Amino acid sequence: MAVTWIPGVPVDQVTEQARQMRFWRTVATVLAGLLWGVGWLAAKGCALAWLALAWVVVAVRVGWADARAQGRESGGG
Repeated sequence: MAVTWIPGVPVDQVTEQARQMRFWRTVATVLAGLLWGVGWLAAKGCALAWLALAWVVVAVRVGWADARAQGRESGGG
């Protein structure tokens, strides 16, 4: 006999489904989810680092080209 605290809550159905859950499968699923999340964050971090590195390289190239062009215009160099 199941005790119903709130009318309309299917306590028997919840109890049956709760008994069907397997502890180690649940632990493995949670662990897999955590590892997936770490991998996702690592991929986003690497993508951001790559973008920052590419931006820095291009900024240096543009600065280098501007410095060389200014040197030719001023007669120095």
